Amino acid sequence: MTEPQPLSEHTADVIVVGAGPAGSTTAYYLAKAGLDVLLLEKTAFPREKVCGDGLTPRATKQLVAMGIDISEEAGWLRNKGLRIIGGGVRLQLDWPDLASFPDYGLVRKRDDFDEQLARQAQKAGARLYERCNVGVPIIDDRTGRITGVHAKLGDADSKEKREVTFHAPLVVAADGNSTRLSLAMGLHRREDRPMGVAVRTYFTSPRHEDDYLESWLELWDRRGPGEDRLLPGYGWIFGMGDGTSNVGLGVLNTSDSFKELDWREVLKAWCASMPADWGYTPENMTGPIRGAALPMAFNRQPHYTRGLLLVGDAGGLVNPFNGEGIAYAMESGQLAADVIVQAHARATPAQREIALQRYPRVLKDTYGGYYTLGRAFVKLIGNPKVMKIAAERGLTHPLLMKFTLKMLANLTDPTGGDAMDRIINGLSKVAPKA
Repeated sequence: MTEPQPLSEHTADVIVVGAGPAGSTTAYYLAKAGLDVLLLEKTAFPREKVCGDGLTPRATKQLVAMGIDISEEAGWLRNKGLRIIGGGVRLQLDWPDLASFPDYGLVRKRDDFDEQLARQAQKAGARLYERCNVGVPIIDDRTGRITGVHAKLGDADSKEKREVTFHAPLVVAADGNSTRLSLAMGLHRREDRPMGVAVRTYFTSPRHEDDYLESWLELWDRRGPGEDRLLPGYGWIFGMGDGTSNVGLGVLNTSDSFKELDWREVLKAWCASMPADWGYTPENMTGPIRGAALPMAFNRQPHYTRGLLLVGDAGGLVNPFNGEGIAYAMESGQLAADVIVQAHARATPAQREIALQRYPRVLKDTYGGYYTLGRAFVKLIGNPKVMKIAAERGLTHPLLMKFTLKMLANLTDPTGGDAMDRIINGLSKVAPKA
């Protein structure tokens, strides 16, 4: 296929705002299909993002599909599964052996991970603008449709920042949880959907080469005074393979203590309770504690309206069961690109619109039932007592935990799977696709 010729420097078939996993994946598949794509990123690579840096087999599958070199020689650290700690029990579970997904996950720092995806999109033909801060959308007064974006190009500290406009008949919002673009188009966050917060930091540690991602199901507030308090959330420890560990915690807004606590302080106290030889002490910290929101379970809708498609965190695609966002960001990018490519090939605006209207339905068919189950799960574990009982009883039953791992990580074979797969797939099918 010959590479698409740009319509002009600032005009394209599609504009993608944000070069995180969702935006870069969208741009990659659009460019690969021959569309002219502008990928606009407000910072310059490499740049940091708050994340656990651990990738499940679901995300690994997406990297393989994009042709990313995920070998250890290329700097990727593989993991075999999940180690769960809680209720006085420590259980090590391998990722399931499935036809649909690989049996290993990966670890990679986000500053480097995101850049690899953006460069892959560039290689496919997308035109990447870094240090491009997108402001308000350009809206056609007659139709109410988005037809482009206003942006500022140049370094944040530079006086030579210039204002530009980019034009395209379709715009993809991949600009994360804050998604200024969606807000400007009148798409506000749904308050009836769960939100999470993740805070994390890095420590120099001998635990940096762990074969398993580690999840602590009991998160204790040990800061006193009085008795230790069980909090609604989970902690994680992921070895980075480079001499450091990523240590963090995820907390849900379904609990009373969500707003009242300083989660950075809770993380410090949790780290202080770890064995001294792990090295999770202030003097071994290699960077500050950073936090970010986890928008879950379709918390911004509709995912398509008037020429704007939402992917990844902008559309609230984080898995409510486990806080995983990267796999769903990349998958939604691929789904959006597929819909756009089909719409682009239609002859009339009316036919293109019919194709584009499919996108929200595709997302709901793919994730809607599963996310509904996840919202029920989140309400339950928002009560720390429920979480405590579940950890104490569940972790002593390896078969039940194997089922739980498949459910939480959304790892099943859609056809021809085992009994566990059929139960999970069946539950997801019958649950309302809200």
